[in-house]
Amino acid sequence: MVRLLAVLVVAQIMSVANANLIAVALPPLSADLGASEVQEQWIVDAYVLVFAALLVAGGVLADRYGRRRALLAGFALFGLGSLVSALAPDPGVLIAARVVQALGPPLILPASLAILTANLADPAARARAIGYWGAASGFGVAVGPLIGGAVVSGFGWRWAFGVSVIAATGLAFATLRVIPDDRPSRSAHPFDWLGALLVTGTLGALVFALIEGPERGWGSVEVLGSFAVAGLALVGLIVAERRHPAPLVDLDLVRQPVFAAANLAAATVLFVMLPTTVYLSAFLQEFRALTPLQTGLALLPLGGAVALLAPVSGRLTAHVPRRLLIAGGLLCAAVGTFGLSRIGGEDGAGELWLALLVLGAGAGFALPPTTATAVSAAPRARTGMASAIHNAGRQVGATLGVAALGSIVIARAADGGPAAYAEGLSVALVVGAVALVAAALVALKALPRTG
Repeated sequence: MVRLLAVLVVAQIMSVANANLIAVALPPLSADLGASEVQEQWIVDAYVLVFAALLVAGGVLADRYGRRRALLAGFALFGLGSLVSALAPDPGVLIAARVVQALGPPLILPASLAILTANLADPAARARAIGYWGAASGFGVAVGPLIGGAVVSGFGWRWAFGVSVIAATGLAFATLRVIPDDRPSRSAHPFDWLGALLVTGTLGALVFALIEGPERGWGSVEVLGSFAVAGLALVGLIVAERRHPAPLVDLDLVRQPVFAAANLAAATVLFVMLPTTVYLSAFLQEFRALTPLQTGLALLPLGGAVALLAPVSGRLTAHVPRRLLIAGGLLCAAVGTFGLSRIGGEDGAGELWLALLVLGAGAGFALPPTTATAVSAAPRARTGMASAIHNAGRQVGATLGVAALGSIVIARAADGGPAAYAEGLSVALVVGAVALVAAALVALKALPRTG
C-alpha cells in the first residue's frame, strides 16, 4: 500500500508542479524561441486552461472507462506533450504541445484520488492517505520553481520538459506494477460531451479576450467577439446542463451559497498565486539578473509556506470554524500580496522573502478548509462531482489570474524597461490583494459560523 500511495502522490506533485515549473524557464525559453509577451502568456495559460476545463470531465471518464486506464492514458498524454514541448522549434508548436500535455492531469488527478479511496478500507488510513495526497499539491507548488530553476540552470530550458517525460514514463511503468486494475462503472446515461465542449468554449473564449486585449485593443472585433462567444457559450452551458439527465456540472450544487463561497475563496488564492510566480520570476531574471536557480530559491518561501502550513490548517478544521480559517488566510495572503506590490523599490531579498512567506502562509491556511467546506456542502451522492468542480475552480482561478493580471502587467510595461514592468506588476499585485480581501468578506458573510 505504501508503494501505491507513493505512485499517486508523485503523480499529483508532477501535475501541479508543472504549472509553476515553467515560470522560471519562461525567460530563457522566450529568448531562445523569440516568443512575444502574449505568446508567453499562452505558454502558461494553454496548460492551466485545458487542465481546468477538462478536470470534471476527466473524473467522469475515469469512472466510466476504468481508473487505472485513465491514469495510464493521462501519463501517456502528459509525456507526449512534454516530449514535443522539449523539441519545439517555435512558440506556436510549444503552445500546441502544452495543450496536449494538459490533457494528462484531468485524467490523472481524479483517477488517482478515486484509486486511493477504493484501495484503503480503513477510514483512519484512508484519511491519512488523502491528507498526504492533498498536501502533495502544496509540495508541488513549492518544488516546481526550484526544480525548474535547477534544471534550467544546469541543462537548459528544454530539459525542464525532459524531466516531465522521464517522470511520466516512470510513473506509467510503476502504475502497471503497483496499482490493481478496476472495473469501469456502468451508467444508464450518455456522457455529457456537449457540457464538456461548452465549458471549454466558455473558458477559452474568455481567456483569449483577456490575453489578446492589450495587444489587439479592447474594442477590436476579435476581442469583443471573444467576449460575446464566452457569454453565449455560458448561456448554452446553463441550458444544456439543465436538460441533460446526468450533467457534467450540477447547477443546483454550484448555486449553493456555501459551495460557491468556498470555491470563490480557493479560486481567488490561485488567481493571485500563479501569476505572481510567473511575472515575479520574469522580473527577477530579466531586470534583477537572477539565474533560474536563484529565482527558484527566491520563490521558495511562497510554496514552502503552503506545503508546511496546509497540513496544520487541515488539522485545525476540526477545532476552529472554517470561515475564520478561510477568511483569515485570505486576509493574510492579501497582506503578503500588497507587500509584494512594492517590487519597484530597492527592497532587498529579505523583504521579498517575507512578503512571499506571508502570502504562502495565508494560502496554506485558506486552501484546506475550502476543500472540506465545498465537499461537505454537497449531498453524499455528489461529493465526487463537488470535489472535481472545486479543483477545476482552482485551475480556472489560476487561468484567469495569468490572463487578467498579466494583461495589466503587459499594458503598463509597453514602454519597456524595469521601471515600467515593475509598475505594471505592482498594479497587478494591488488588484490581486483587493480580490483576496473581497473574497474574505464573501466568506465571512456566506459561510456558517460553526463547523
